[in-house]
Amino acid sequence: MSRPVTFLSDYGYEDEYVGVCHALIAERAPQSRIFDVTHGIKRHDVRSGALILRRSLPYFPPGVHLAVVDPQVGGERRGVAVRTADEDRVFVAPDNGLISLAAQRFGGIVEAVDISGTPQRLEPTAATFHGRDIFAPVAGHIAAGGHLSECGTPIDPDELVVLEMPLARAEGDQLIAHALTIDTFGNVTLDVEHEELAAFGLRLGQLLSVNGNDAPYVSSYIDVPGGALLVYEDAYRSLALAVNRGSAAELLGLSIDDEVRITPR
Repeated sequence: MSRPVTFLSDYGYEDEYVGVCHALIAERAPQSRIFDVTHGIKRHDVRSGALILRRSLPYFPPGVHLAVVDPQVGGERRGVAVRTADEDRVFVAPDNGLISLAAQRFGGIVEAVDISGTPQRLEPTAATFHGRDIFAPVAGHIAAGGHLSECGTPIDPDELVVLEMPLARAEGDQLIAHALTIDTFGNVTLDVEHEELAAFGLRLGQLLSVNGNDAPYVSSYIDVPGGALLVYEDAYRSLALAVNRGSAAELLGLSIDDEVRITPR
């Protein structure tokens, strides 16, 4: 039985890399539908890719999740295929932490194989394009009904690389969070998810101080005047900062990993 395939990478859209990988998957799994999550990840930005996988994959059907952001390609890092506890999802990726956050969201990894020397690989295998020669063929094989055991040698899931992330914390009445992502609109996603909001004591309608700037905690951009800062729960149910018709990142001078201190007024 064929399975759908999702594909995320930092390959961009100008070159042929994505199309070639599509062709190799389709050759092996012609009945499988391929979904492009994005190929606009900033080059070599493993963490950005990991965060996008974590927040986007729950909206895709269970299947095979191919992800390639691979700054160590051709080095000693392994290629892996793994299976999660929940929904029997399979990830195919370099072992650099790229899939660790999303795998945690699906109950963790219960089976893993090293696919660096997979029998599914293309020959000759280029040292600089494992997406084409290793990852896409393995993803296609599994999507067509193949098993992980046919793709590589078993490894202990506890040995896989896990991405270390900053953690939000409370200090008195102050929430100290961090800027996880900044999107094209300048909206800033923080490391506080929906389930944690009550624990931090945030309530809709509160007036807050964000790094010394007044900002109400509201439902949407339209709840504040144009140019005003707001705190809200974004479409992925994480706490976020925005400016109505502006950029919160620019207003607050924020970059990735910067601390954001939120205090009730």
